[in-house]
Amino acid sequence: MDYQGMPQQGAAPAPAPVEGEDFSATSGHPLAEGLTIAGEEPVIAALKTVFDPEIPVDVYELGLIYKFDIDDKGGVKVDMSLTAPGCPVAGELPQWVADAVSGVEGIGEVVVTLVWEPGWTPDRMSEDAKLALGMF
Repeated sequence: MDYQGMPQQGAAPAPAPVEGEDFSATSGHPLAEGLTIAGEEPVIAALKTVFDPEIPVDVYELGLIYKFDIDDKGGVKVDMSLTAPGCPVAGELPQWVADAVSGVEGIGEVVVTLVWEPGWTPDRMSEDAKLALGMF
C-alpha cells in the first residue's frame, strides 16, 4: 500500500466500516525482548506520512488520530476517526495507519480502532492543516 492513499495494483478493496460498529486493523509483530521501545515523536512522524487521498493534509494534522498509547512492550493502540462515515477509503485508511506505525523502529504490534464518538469536526484540525486547506 502506498501511504499517499493509492492502493497497489491488484489489491482488493477492504470492506467499508459501518458507522457505530467496531472496526480495527492490525500490523506488525510483538517486539523482541530487550529492544528499545520508541517514543511518541517517531510514532507521530509515521502518522504524518498517511494522507486521505482526497485531502492534501495528513491524518495527524487533520485531527483524525484521537489518541495513541505505547505500552511497555512496544505495542501501540490507536483510536482514529474519519472526516465522514462514507469516506471512500474508510476500509483502507486504518490499515495504512497501522502499517505506517508498525514500521517505526522500536514498535511492535499496532492495533488501530476506528471510533465514531466523538464525531470528527474541523475544530480538531491543527492550525497548519486549516492554513493548508485555506480555512482562515
